[in-house]
Amino acid sequence: MPREFELCPGRRIGGDNPCFIIAEIGQNHQGDLDIAKRMIRMAKDCGADCAKFQKSELEYKFNKKALERPYTSKHSWGKTYGEHKRHLEFSHDQYRELKKYAEEVGIFFTASGMDECSNGIGRPMVISSGMQSMNTMHQVYQIVKPLNPNFCFLQCTSAYPLQPEDVNLRVIPAYQSAFPDIPIGYSGHETGIAISVAAVALGAKVVERHVTLDKTWKGSDHQASLEPKELAELVKAIRAVEKAMGSPIKQLLPCEMACNEKLGKSVVAKVTIPEGTVLTLDMLTVKVGEPKGFAPEAIFDLVGQKVKKTIEEDETITEQAVENHVKKVKC
Repeated sequence: MPREFELCPGRRIGGDNPCFIIAEIGQNHQGDLDIAKRMIRMAKDCGADCAKFQKSELEYKFNKKALERPYTSKHSWGKTYGEHKRHLEFSHDQYRELKKYAEEVGIFFTASGMDECSNGIGRPMVISSGMQSMNTMHQVYQIVKPLNPNFCFLQCTSAYPLQPEDVNLRVIPAYQSAFPDIPIGYSGHETGIAISVAAVALGAKVVERHVTLDKTWKGSDHQASLEPKELAELVKAIRAVEKAMGSPIKQLLPCEMACNEKLGKSVVAKVTIPEGTVLTLDMLTVKVGEPKGFAPEAIFDLVGQKVKKTIEEDETITEQAVENHVKKVKC
């Protein structure tokens, strides 16, 4: 079983712990602090575990020419890419205010470190794998593991919105096999919730989805984000799937007893069987019978046994009708 660790104070991930659900606000706050707070509250109200933003020191993430590049997209907040990014980037003081607000609301707060300067050292890490190869992820593992054992990988495809054929959920079990000592999760940019729920069924211990208050807002991420109702549905569905995973032991459950009493089958006589007859398979069949008798799986155990009273055709075969019957105990 993948090892577990404390991702946030008092909240462990991996192992049998519940899936950690991250509502990624990212920069869908439109550069507005009040909208950012509304989104934190929304994430909490919808049942997410964590509200996540993105933090960049732009001069460390982009070179000068990249920041000066003209940006004429309909999603642009400025004439250049640098102006656009500066509009969406909160200051350190604003992040402190948002963190305090998240604490008041009662939801974990984090921000993706988008450059070398913004990354926290020694803290538990959630590492997304968008735009990477398996070889690269092996290199990342080898670099990070000696420095910080508390990290997990998320399967991710960096397209917005993401088409189902590009999701590749099978990477999740591939990661589980390649990196058995860390939790594996999923970061999705698809529309809807079905694929993210499927990721949990495959064993994802962290699920991260972009969220928005309105998919029609200006910005390239909104279309690939979940609105409040969808986020709430995702959380509910994930928790239901976690319960549904249940036990690997197959057995008749207490909740099935009523149905079993009504429709459970028994061994019955295919023909009239006179007293003293040694049973053969061609004398027996299986039907829903009254009263209950031998279970269907006992039909082969009955072959070769003698009946101590006449059993009429279509009559249930009960223990009382079989001479010296001894139940076989399953090991």
